[in-house]
Amino acid sequence: MKAIETITGPVSVLMRDDIDTDQIMPKQFLKRVERTGFGEFLFYDWAKEPGWELPHNPILVSGANFGCGSSREHAPWGLEDYGFQAIIAQSFADIFYSNCTKIGLLPVPLPAAACEAIAQAGSAQVDLAAQEVRWDGGSASFEIDPEIKHRLLGGLDDVGMTLQQEDAIAAYEATRERPGPVTTTL
Repeated sequence: MKAIETITGPVSVLMRDDIDTDQIMPKQFLKRVERTGFGEFLFYDWAKEPGWELPHNPILVSGANFGCGSSREHAPWGLEDYGFQAIIAQSFADIFYSNCTKIGLLPVPLPAAACEAIAQAGSAQVDLAAQEVRWDGGSASFEIDPEIKHRLLGGLDDVGMTLQQEDAIAAYEATRERPGPVTTTL
């Protein structure tokens, strides 16, 4: 997982509330076993609407309750594969939020006024270390769990977090080593 410190660039705007994971990544595309290749199916049904445009930018700004619905991991995978590095929205579904942070996609909850201002500005900078989003004409702070922040700043997925305890794991395993074959009885 790539470490996150700041994400800077143009924003894509999708100011809709209650965007569920089936809209983000429709069920017919959940057959892949790898985490790549989902970006081309992002918002598949909406992309057929006249006038639909969702530029490939590092930041997506949206409305309230983003990622509601089912707990499918494919939705964050598709957003990341499309090129988004941060999603700014008024609120997120809990499981979706967690799934994002586990792959290094930064969900940033901000008030509606800040989301609207960022959409109008057209570009922003998300500073994870400072827990602040800045745009031309304004800034806003956001909250993030300290453990999640540590993971994202360090680029640590679940395996990376475990490997931080490599010495303790090796010490434990050394106490379990026995000469000869291991036998068990029923």
